[in-house]
Amino acid sequence: MAASGKTATDTAGTAGHAFGRLGPLADLVVERLRMGDRVAASKFGTDKPIDDPAREEQELASVRTRAFALGLDPERTAAFFSDQITASKVVQRGLFDRWTAHPAQAPTTRPDLAEIRAELDELTTSLLTELVATNDVREPGAPCRVDVLEAQISADVVDHLDELHRTALRTALQSLC
Repeated sequence: MAASGKTATDTAGTAGHAFGRLGPLADLVVERLRMGDRVAASKFGTDKPIDDPAREEQELASVRTRAFALGLDPERTAAFFSDQITASKVVQRGLFDRWTAHPAQAPTTRPDLAEIRAELDELTTSLLTELVATNDVREPGAPCRVDVLEAQISADVVDHLDELHRTALRTALQSLC
């Protein structure tokens, strides 16, 4: 949460656009991180675990299949989406810790996890589309790493990310090159 007590989700309407050739992809990643806030709110105070290995593996298997059909490397694509899942868990754990330490900041409503998952499925399609569009940019090497840094830093600035979401963004972008 920002110093104001708001999460990244609270400022979703003020999001900017990350710079560079990977900026649109970073924007989608930030959008997915914001959904992690809602996932955390839906699970906090329930018996729903943050980790769901069976569901995660099912999602990664689906992504591999879709990646192959789109001409993307299935394992490289699965690594990227594994990073998205890990980044979401960073957000969820951070928010759980914050809300446990400061109960007054805990969510007062519980979003419907099924609705959030449907939105995540749509976002997965958008992320796959952007991975196809940037496939030539994401070749391993220094130029790609520079592009990732430009997108990451600009997304952080234009989206006013707090430390928790900055950490999650770094995690989410680590397998791009």
